[in-house]
Amino acid sequence: MSGINPFLDPARQADLYGHASRLAGRSNALMRAKTSGRPVPETIVGLVRHHHERPDRLGLALDLGCGRGTSSLAFAQELRPRRVVGLDAASALIEQARRRARRMPGLPVSFIQGDFHQLPMPAGSCDVVVAAFCLYHSPRPRAVVAEIDRALAVDGLAVLVTKGLDSYREMDQLVAAAGLDPRAEQHESLYTSAHSGNLADLAAASLDVLAVEHEEHSFTFDGHDHVAEYLATNPKYDLAPGLYGNAGALAATLHEFLPDRPLTTKSLVTFVVAQARGGRS
Repeated sequence: MSGINPFLDPARQADLYGHASRLAGRSNALMRAKTSGRPVPETIVGLVRHHHERPDRLGLALDLGCGRGTSSLAFAQELRPRRVVGLDAASALIEQARRRARRMPGLPVSFIQGDFHQLPMPAGSCDVVVAAFCLYHSPRPRAVVAEIDRALAVDGLAVLVTKGLDSYREMDQLVAAAGLDPRAEQHESLYTSAHSGNLADLAAASLDVLAVEHEEHSFTFDGHDHVAEYLATNPKYDLAPGLYGNAGALAATLHEFLPDRPLTTKSLVTFVVAQARGGRS
């Protein structure tokens, strides 16, 4: 690594999100390992229904950092707003989201490439803005929250979601023990910019915070082959040449140096629900 947090390093974004298959592989491996914790899209839907003043009459819902469109499609299906727009900086992910949406005709959802520091939305145009697992990609997350506030309608609702700083610590320990990256446990957390400990304060700089929920999510990977699927495109570690993106080579290295056994790890997931400042009397 260059010494810059990979999630904040513009030079790493093509590696991370230039191919939708890389994010899909990492996400699918993680979801197969999940053993506890509510599904995040459904949890966000529930929070909107509980906290929005008119959840059955929503206009525009904006999904920031929409990735491959999983959450955007869930919001369109479950909340039935007039329109859902998913926004992401990565063109490859937007194209994947559009392909997935075409397989679900009739949903009022569209996807655009854009920068969440400068939202292409008029002031006061959004009834809901969701920023799930994306604020830690910004070196200036307060600026993103200020943009969310600008875009929200007077009674609009924001749902922000992030992870704890020490998420997947057991994965760090495994990577170090296998010699894949002896300094794995010393690297800065990928979530330093926006994490469970500071998310509410980030929101409160521009929004009125209504609720904060912390929930532990647990994951058990079946063994080295399963772990390698997740590690292959994880940018946190300094892997030897030829290992990044190569799940087979990673698995072979793990098998060579460590007994094959399941790996259980955890992540703290934090949800912050907030409203446009002055939106509720």
